[in-house]
Amino acid sequence: MGRMHSRGKGISASALPYKRTPPNWLKISAQDVDDNICKFAKKGLTPSQIGVILRDSHGIAQVRSVTGNQILRILKAHGLAPEIPEDLYHLIKKAVAIRKHLERNRKDKDSKFRLILVESRIHRLARYYKKTKEACTCLEIRIEYCQHSGGIG
Repeated sequence: MGRMHSRGKGISASALPYKRTPPNWLKISAQDVDDNICKFAKKGLTPSQIGVILRDSHGIAQVRSVTGNQILRILKAHGLAPEIPEDLYHLIKKAVAIRKHLERNRKDKDSKFRLILVESRIHRLARYYKKTKEACTCLEIRIEYCQHSGGIG
């Protein structure tokens, strides 16, 4: 499967370890990892930022191998999950930045075209989340996007 709005195939990826058990040298318990995840979430970090900190600072390569759950599921269990999913949040942030750029540079046709592509990805993801998740409705997403950008193009 290729990329949506480019010519790339996107086949490069890191490989997960074959063993699904935590390494022998890792002495941290699952409860400690849960507490760390909740502590970082209360500071306002996203699940991917939490994973990077746990990997780089604490030596936990895969949270799932230690706790048995993914970071987002742990956050949902403690009621700390973000309202808007992370992928959708970053697309909205990108669209807001492009829209702000277009306000200063009205003749930038390429940015206008890229904004259309980003907004189509936002609507596509919103449709998916509306279909699969009851907590995140399309209306909330559009309201959030309108607050950030001043309207949907």
